[in-house]
Amino acid sequence: MAESHDPRPARPEIVDHNAAVRGRSPFDDTRDLDDVHRGYLGTAPDPVIRDADGSVVWDLRAYDFLAQECPETANPSLWRQARLSSRHGLFEVVEGIYQVRGFDLSNMTVVEGSRGILVIDPLVSAETARAALALYREHRGDRPVTGVLYTHSHVDHFGGVRGVISEADLAAGVPVLAPAGFLAHAASENIYAGTAMARRAAYMYGAALSRNPRGQIGAGLGPTTSTGQVGLIPPTHDITASGQSETIDGIRMDFQLTPGTEAPAELNIHFSDHAALCMAENATHTLHNLLTLRGAEVRDPRAWAGYLTEAVTLFADSTDVVFASHHWPVWGRDDVITFLTEQRDLYAYLHDQTLRMLNRGATPLEIAEHFEMPPNLERAWHTHGYYGSVSHNTKAIYQKYLGWFDGNPAHLWEHPPTESARRYLDFMGGADEVVRRAHESFAEGDFRWVVQVVNHVLFAQPDHEAARSLQAAALEQLGYGCENGTWRNFYLTGAHELRNGPVGTPTVTASPDVINALTLDQLFDALAIRVDGPRSWDADITLRWNLRDGQRHTQRLHNGVLTHVVGTGAAAGDPDVEIDLDEADLRSLLLGSTTPAALAERGRAEITGDPGRIADLFSYLEDPDPNFTIVTP
Repeated sequence: MAESHDPRPARPEIVDHNAAVRGRSPFDDTRDLDDVHRGYLGTAPDPVIRDADGSVVWDLRAYDFLAQECPETANPSLWRQARLSSRHGLFEVVEGIYQVRGFDLSNMTVVEGSRGILVIDPLVSAETARAALALYREHRGDRPVTGVLYTHSHVDHFGGVRGVISEADLAAGVPVLAPAGFLAHAASENIYAGTAMARRAAYMYGAALSRNPRGQIGAGLGPTTSTGQVGLIPPTHDITASGQSETIDGIRMDFQLTPGTEAPAELNIHFSDHAALCMAENATHTLHNLLTLRGAEVRDPRAWAGYLTEAVTLFADSTDVVFASHHWPVWGRDDVITFLTEQRDLYAYLHDQTLRMLNRGATPLEIAEHFEMPPNLERAWHTHGYYGSVSHNTKAIYQKYLGWFDGNPAHLWEHPPTESARRYLDFMGGADEVVRRAHESFAEGDFRWVVQVVNHVLFAQPDHEAARSLQAAALEQLGYGCENGTWRNFYLTGAHELRNGPVGTPTVTASPDVINALTLDQLFDALAIRVDGPRSWDADITLRWNLRDGQRHTQRLHNGVLTHVVGTGAAAGDPDVEIDLDEADLRSLLLGSTTPAALAERGRAEITGDPGRIADLFSYLEDPDPNFTIVTP
C-alpha cells in the first residue's frame, strides 16, 4: 500500500512543547482581542473575491477554522496571532479614519476628506483592493478617491492600486504620494532578484498549503498574499524630508521619513486633526524581519530604533491612536507611548546585544541559539517573533556587520552541499544507515537533528524514498511547534514538496506595471544579469541604440559581461550595429515582446550594420527558473 502524503498528527514531544507555551504565556491578557474588534462596522456579503476569469483571488472564509480551540498541530501563541490577524471587515480607527482588514496580507486605510477619500496602501491585488473599497462605500457612502498614498516600496502596499483609481483619475489630477526613492526600490526589488525572491516567498507565505490546523494558518504579519493582478501607478508627488506637510482634499498630513527601516523607502504619517499616527510597517504587533526569509537586503535595527524614538519625540504628545498597515490599532496616549517604546527597545536590544556577543567571538549560530530577550519585552505580545524571529534577526545583524564568514578557516572553503553530502554518507556508513539512525533520533523527538542529517542523504541521493518520507515528517513536526508563522510555512512547504513535488511560484509580482516602471538603466541591468557568462566568454558584440529623442545607449558583451554606456566615446567603443528607434519600442524589444526585424518591417526601426549581431547577443541570455528546487539539489 502506497504511503499517504497527507499531513501527520503532532508527535508527543511537539504536543508537550505547545502545551508548555500555553502554560508560560499571558493568555489572560485579552486587550488585543478587545482592540481587534473595536470599531467593527461589517464585512463583505460575498466572501469570495475573484478575478476577471472567475478564479478565486481571496476567500474570507479560508481562516474560519481559527475560531476553534488551538489544536496540537499549532503553537498556541501563533494560533492566537493568526486568529487576531484573520479578523476581516471595515473598522473605524477614529472618526474619519477607517481600515479594511483581513482582505489581504496588509490593511487598506481610508481617510475621509472634504470631497472624497485618501486611500493608503491599496493591498497586493487590484481585486482585493476593489472589494475593500466597495466595502468602505457600502458603509460610508460612494465617495470618490481624491488621493492615494504608498507608505513604502513593498508590493502589499501598492499592488492593488488599479482597484481604487484609474488612468482617468490620474488625468483628472488625483495625486499619488510616496516617500522619495519609492519607485526605484519598488521596481528593482521585484526585478533583479525577483525570481528567487518570489520562489522563496512561496515557502514563506505557504501559498500552496491547505488552510487548516495541519497546514497554513497565517504568516504572522497577516493571513497570506492574495493572487490577483498586481499593478503599479508611479507616484506624482514625492515626500522628500521629515517635517514635510501636505494637505490633500482637506486632509493635513505631517511626514516622517524612515529610510532603511522595514523598507528602503518608507514613511510614517501624523494626522494632527485626528490625533492619529500611521506607523506604516515600522511598528506592528510582531517582531519584524531584519532579513526576510524570502531574501532582501539586511535592514538596519539601529536606524529602526532611532526612527521609533524620533516618532515618539515628534508625535506622541499629540497622538491618541497609533495604527499601521498590518494588524490592529493601539488606543490611548499612554498605551501608544508604551507600544512604540517597547518596539524601539526590541530592535535596539537585538542590535546592541548581537554586537556585544559577536565582539566576544560568538558566531551567528551561537548567538541565535543563546540569545535571550528581557522578560519585560517577552511579556508584551507584540514583541514576539511571529514574522521576524530573534534567531534569524540576530544572524542578519551579524551579516550586516561581518558578512557571511564566521572567521573559522574550516568554513572558508567548504564543499558545496551535494559534494559534502556524498562525503558525509561515506563517513557515516551510507544512506540507509544514516536514515536508520535518523529514525531513532526522530523517535527521541530530536527533529532538528533529523532534518540536518537527512538533508545530507537527500543532497546525495534525492530519490531515496525513505529519506524523503522521514525528512518530510521531521520538517512537519518542526512546523507544528513554531511560534513564527513564516518558519511554520517554510517547514510545512518543504514537507509538502518532498511528498508532492515542487509548488513553483504561485504569486508573481513582476507585473507589466512594475516592469514599465523600470528606468532604461534598470532594464539594461536586468538583461546583464541574465547573460550566461561562461557561454559568452569569447563573444565580443557591441550594439548602439539611437533613440529619436537624441539619447544614445551602447551595450557591449565582452568577457561574459554585458555593459551599458550612455552616450559615445572611449567607454562605449565602436558599434557592430546601430538601431534608430523610439524609447517605447526599445523597451518592448528589451522585454522580448518584439524583435528588431519586426520593428524594421513596420518602419519603427532603422538598422545600420549586421542585424544578425543583435540576435547573437540576445542568444546568450538565459531565462530565470521560477521553479528551482529548494529541499533537494
